[in-house]
Amino acid sequence: MKIIQASQSRKDEWNYLQDKIVLKNPLVLVFGNRYLLEDETVLNTIQEEFPYEHIVFCSTCGEILDSGMLDNSISVTAIELENSTFVIERENISNFNFQPNLLGEALLEKLPKEKLKHLFVFSDGLLDGSKLIEGIENNLSKSIAITGGLSGDDARFEKTISSYKETPKSGEVVLIGLYGEALEVTYASAGGWFPFGPERKITKSKDNILFEIDDKPALDVYKNHLAHRAIGLPSASLSFPLNITYEGKKQPVVRTILGIDESQKALILAGDAPENSKVQLMMASIDAIIDGAQFATELAMKNREKKAEIAVLVSCIGRKLVMNSRVGEETEYVKETLGDLTTMTGFYSYGQIAPFNGNDYTNLHNQTMTVTLISE
Repeated sequence: MKIIQASQSRKDEWNYLQDKIVLKNPLVLVFGNRYLLEDETVLNTIQEEFPYEHIVFCSTCGEILDSGMLDNSISVTAIELENSTFVIERENISNFNFQPNLLGEALLEKLPKEKLKHLFVFSDGLLDGSKLIEGIENNLSKSIAITGGLSGDDARFEKTISSYKETPKSGEVVLIGLYGEALEVTYASAGGWFPFGPERKITKSKDNILFEIDDKPALDVYKNHLAHRAIGLPSASLSFPLNITYEGKKQPVVRTILGIDESQKALILAGDAPENSKVQLMMASIDAIIDGAQFATELAMKNREKKAEIAVLVSCIGRKLVMNSRVGEETEYVKETLGDLTTMTGFYSYGQIAPFNGNDYTNLHNQTMTVTLISE
């Protein structure tokens, strides 16, 4: 595996982390600020600097490159697989009547299944990620895991963009299949958040829209719990996500609140929240969040046969806002745990995609750090 990484702000020269060399048919991951990825001049600069065919774009809430976290920049990681291959497909949610599960099914259908080892998803950040995963997994072997994340737009929640081989746009979902017996892929996800307050019941919801908790308007219940902190909604909700335990399942999921609907007194979540599920508010300390990132890394490293050559990290905008000036500490701890021989890339997102630790089914997570380790 050969890897080249570089970053650029709007006016700076490209800053390379390795010697600049020509790669053979690499997978190029471009993570960047949404406004920069909408700038035709910036896009032309990227394609001139990296004149390769297979370029995937994804807007972010911050870029992870090596052990650092960047803001308002473009980060590029070009990966040449020497003993493995990849296939990339894309679709737009507008072509599927805005039903993410149907899009997921169509994307998987496009990919060859022979020798498929792992799937990466980079998706529009404002669609229902749970339904997208459900569609992809519908006809997927349980031996194949899915990791990745939902694109971001800092704390604005206005618009996210992504693409493959095209100008980044809203509604895009990119699915990357990794193939070959030489590949070793491990992964884990952890948070550091903890629930507080009474456990309540979701009594009315549809997909990712939460209407009622204990037969009361969900937004009113949420505001009452937040008290004076509710003045800053919806951005304040990033510091107080929901802990949701599905009926019949032991492991809860965390759900970020993407927006509020004052007219319906509803909460719009990053993933589903089925009726009859249990729900609690969550909060976290900065140290607990950083410990969560390190724990996820240690879990992903556990029982690996080879040293990871590259780590793809997807963290959450909510974690970034809570950590504030200490946000760089979580990537520094991950780098320290992995060691200098492992290259790091990734981004801050609106949702993280990974199986529950120890399980073979994938979930959409919020407020976690997801670590995917790859070697040949």
